[in-house]
Amino acid sequence: MINIKTDSRKIVPGDTFVALRGISSDGHDYIEKAIELGAVRIIAEEGDYSVETVIVDDSRKYLEDLLKQEYGHILDEMKIIGVTGTNGKTTSCYLIYQALNRLGFPCSYIGTIGYYREGKIKSLPNTSVDLCDLYELLVDSYDNGYKYVALEVSSQGLAYGRFNGIKFDIAGFTNLTQDHLDFHHTMEGYALAKQQLFKQLKDDSKVFVNSDDNYKQYYLLDNNINFTYGLNSGDYKVIDFKMSRENTIFTYSYNNFNYTVSCELVGEYNLYNLLLTISILNQLGIDLTKINEVVRFLKAPKGRMEKINYNNNLIVIDYAHTPDAIENIINSTKKFTLGNIYVVFGCTGDRDRTKRPIMTKLVLDNVAKAIITIDDPHNEDPNLIVTDMLEGVKSNNYEIYLDRGIAIQKGIDLLTNDDTLLILGKGHEEFIIIGDKKIPFNDSDIVLNYVNKSEINV
Repeated sequence: MINIKTDSRKIVPGDTFVALRGISSDGHDYIEKAIELGAVRIIAEEGDYSVETVIVDDSRKYLEDLLKQEYGHILDEMKIIGVTGTNGKTTSCYLIYQALNRLGFPCSYIGTIGYYREGKIKSLPNTSVDLCDLYELLVDSYDNGYKYVALEVSSQGLAYGRFNGIKFDIAGFTNLTQDHLDFHHTMEGYALAKQQLFKQLKDDSKVFVNSDDNYKQYYLLDNNINFTYGLNSGDYKVIDFKMSRENTIFTYSYNNFNYTVSCELVGEYNLYNLLLTISILNQLGIDLTKINEVVRFLKAPKGRMEKINYNNNLIVIDYAHTPDAIENIINSTKKFTLGNIYVVFGCTGDRDRTKRPIMTKLVLDNVAKAIITIDDPHNEDPNLIVTDMLEGVKSNNYEIYLDRGIAIQKGIDLLTNDDTLLILGKGHEEFIIIGDKKIPFNDSDIVLNYVNKSEINV
């Protein structure tokens, strides 16, 4: 465990506390608290304290240099695989994590659904943790024999410097679609934030870019060793696929050879995640025959196209919370649904408001009926969020239930014969955030409890 901290709440006796100035808070305000908890050394830009104090011009730059000096040799011995993109980061990294472990290369996973080595070790507060926490997880992986790591890299994490000083062996790009514009303001700003990953590479690192994406040129930088993948073009290219509720069989080509693979994952967007995984593993030096054998055992992470059978209907729980992700999952569901498609969804508070009516129109134009509910309202009035969602809506194929639990039950009640219910937006999450409160809630638990009661009462 590393003994350098930037969060005073995590201080244990003997630690060094680095006071960082942030957008909404200043670490200098917490120095005395850090000392009370046992910090023996303070790195700051001003002040004089009762323990050893080092005053520097830029405490953030000092932190990056200190971490690299103390632990850089460990990171040099690891294979760090970073994946960025609007959608698909979690699934791609989780697939890479599973596959490498099955192939005998101990690999950890760090990202949205937590920190995993052999199974889940703990949850994490954000997709991208702060720099000290990231080093701590990387060092913990190394100390436990996991020298490969599949790491989700978010645009906000890059913008906040949470990966500064980290050099990657592999960088992958999934896609770029509308999201986080409340933070990045423009799609170009969003694209450029992610581009930073492709400038933080070790010598002889390799880059993997979705060649079907409109923003691919931002990531195909001239000085890098680039590979592409896709359904329409790419070095690794899907040339045919068949999909059912249960599985997908697809054929892809590489170097003028074709390979046919079966897997449990469904959805066209998952073909991109699988192809990214296959291409990365192959360029790590693993034979495609071995990779293809492992692919059939891979599973999606919890809350990503998570399937629950109910009579002869299907209930799907997914994290989709952007226009592109919602469109993709509905289009994929159409390929294997004989009956109607229904959707339960909401929009997050305190986030990009412009995508709310876009998401609603996509849903209402493409499914039989939607149940509109809350997601994480944060500090916004849920009624005002719904008002944004319904701006310009002319159809009436929806109902509103702001209690998400009741909304899910209403959605299940719509199912009759060979129908599919999509419950979108929360995925794996264990809480609903209202104001400063985190209320325990999980979509899958609600579904299973209601379905089991229904089956007992039949």
